[in-house]
Amino acid sequence: MKTLRLILGDQLNHNHPWFKEVDKNVVYCLFEMRQETDYVKHHIQKIAGFFAAMRNFASELVKLGHEVIYCKINDKENTQSLVENLQLLINQNKIEKLEYLLPDEYRLDQQLQVFCKQLTIPTNVFDSAHFLSTRDDVKVLFDGKKQILMETFYRTMRKRYNILMDGEKPVGGKWNYDEDNRKKWKGTPAAPKHNLLKIDVSEVVKDIEKSGAAYFGNINPKAFTWPVTRKDALGVLKYFIQESLPYFGHFQDAMSTKENYLFHSRLSFALNVKLISPIEVVHEAVKAWQNNQSVITLPQIEGFVRQIIGWREYMRGIYWWKMPEYETMNYFNHQTKLPHYFWDADTKMNCIKHAVQNSLDNAYAHHIQRLMVTGNFALLAGIHPTELDEWYLGIYIDALQWVEITNTRGMSQFADGGIVGSKPYVSSANYIDKMSDYCGSCHYNKSVKYGDKACPFNSLYWHFYERNQPLLGKNNRIGMMYNVLNRMQPDEREKLINQAEIYLKNIEKL
Repeated sequence: MKTLRLILGDQLNHNHPWFKEVDKNVVYCLFEMRQETDYVKHHIQKIAGFFAAMRNFASELVKLGHEVIYCKINDKENTQSLVENLQLLINQNKIEKLEYLLPDEYRLDQQLQVFCKQLTIPTNVFDSAHFLSTRDDVKVLFDGKKQILMETFYRTMRKRYNILMDGEKPVGGKWNYDEDNRKKWKGTPAAPKHNLLKIDVSEVVKDIEKSGAAYFGNINPKAFTWPVTRKDALGVLKYFIQESLPYFGHFQDAMSTKENYLFHSRLSFALNVKLISPIEVVHEAVKAWQNNQSVITLPQIEGFVRQIIGWREYMRGIYWWKMPEYETMNYFNHQTKLPHYFWDADTKMNCIKHAVQNSLDNAYAHHIQRLMVTGNFALLAGIHPTELDEWYLGIYIDALQWVEITNTRGMSQFADGGIVGSKPYVSSANYIDKMSDYCGSCHYNKSVKYGDKACPFNSLYWHFYERNQPLLGKNNRIGMMYNVLNRMQPDEREKLINQAEIYLKNIEKL
């Protein structure tokens, strides 16, 4: 039976059982499509990264002897639609059966389900053989329970895979060393280099430009720095373990104007397109810790493991549990449009300027820049969560909806009303100054709450709590903030609210 097997752009798993044996009755297909470049406006590095990785993957399959049909973005027969391309290949190649891997995007999952119901040939669906949990594991663990906590899921995963475990107890006696991992980076130890990869993606970029696909952001086509082959990804993993893992935990929340990546792994893109698997990443990191515990301490390795087998898997589980309703949640009914400086970094707020410029230059910002700088400001300013969702989804090379929307609409914006986070993650300038060097050279004064050059974060912080007291006043985790707010002198409170109102009315000019 002649079978067509679809491989999506984020399903580049060399170790999938599909590829262990060559079957002359099986044809694999991959498509570069405007359907995928255009559903939001994307960073040029994201489009180029996906296309380059897909082309390399297809080439490697051919070298192994597999039959592959690869449709480039400008090919004449490319309909730019997933289902239309599939139908065309089915008709042209007299396909008798269609098989595909479970998509990680809800929209693609639905699109393929509808398409398969319309086909007259049999279809079959396979697991992507990548994640450490199923789509339903989070739902099964928490459905019907009052409290949904990532920590509970994380401990379950540690036990299931026997990672950093001493029998039934965690190694070292503690599950979580997050309190040890909040240090400000002041220049030492020196951050490792992150520009070791210099891949020529000029041909890909020319094809994207010719296609007419809209994009934004910056790229050096002759020196692309993201891994687009499995070999590249394994090299980045090895470098991270040797150079960054000894310091990752301590400085994972730190931000600096001098370094864009600090001690972060830069593995998220390779992981999310499945060039590398979470279990091999964790096993290699844990092995390095076991062999050199005087250099890589327990808080460093635990902080990294938690991101991979805890948070990443948990986000996916929440996504499949709560979609499609999740993508329309707007707990605070925020309606403000995203200001222009999220697209051009032209703002007097130094923290926003650096976080956004890094994003425009590198299609990257680490989790605290996303959560406590751009996300924090968006929440304080009342930005519509869909506006922010689309920005995050477009600007970051590692952003796919299953991991982006739960982090953005959930953890960052509290638009889900507390499914992902137990409280809104907002802060004044104090936290940003504590974790970065942004404030020292800023136009605004981190210590001033109102008046000329008062840091916008300071008054917007209290305005957020003031306007949302009916929704948040009974939240035990932020009760102290309302105690402080309610004990303020009336004139002080009025000055703060008035200052915030001025900034909100002039949000495009900050």
